[in-house]
Amino acid sequence: MPKADLAKRSLMLKHIIAVFSGTVFILVGTYHFTNPYPFVKIVPSVLPFALFLVYLTGIMEIVSGVALIYPRTRTNSGRFIALFLIAVYPANIYMWMNDIPFNGTDLTTPQHMLRLSLQFVFVGIALYMSGDLQKYFSKSQQ
Repeated sequence: MPKADLAKRSLMLKHIIAVFSGTVFILVGTYHFTNPYPFVKIVPSVLPFALFLVYLTGIMEIVSGVALIYPRTRTNSGRFIALFLIAVYPANIYMWMNDIPFNGTDLTTPQHMLRLSLQFVFVGIALYMSGDLQKYFSKSQQ
C-alpha cells in the first residue's frame, strides 16, 4: 500500500476514534447533570461540595468531548482528557475501597480492577488523539 494511502487511512481512523470518544465524553458529561447522584457517591468524602464537583466535571467532559471531535482542538483536548482521567482516578479507587454501587450495580473486585485498568486505556487513547503518543514512540525508536 502506498504511503499516501496509509497516511490517509490512518487519519481517517484517528478521526473516527475522535468522533466516537468525543461523543462518549459528551454523553457521560451530560449524564452528570441528568443523574448526578451516582457520581456524587464516588466523590471522596474528604472533598467538599460533591455535587458542585460532579457538575464541574460534567462540564469539563462535555467541553473536552466537543473539542476532541474537531481536528483544530484535538491536540489540546487529548492532553486535557489524559490529565482529567488521571485526576478523577482516585474517585474510582474510592468507589472500590468503599464498595460503593454505581447506579445501583455492585461491582466485584475483578470488575473494579477492569474498570481501573480501562482508565489507562482511555488515557492512551487521549494521548493518541493529542499526537503525543506517536511523538513519544517515534523519539524512542531513534
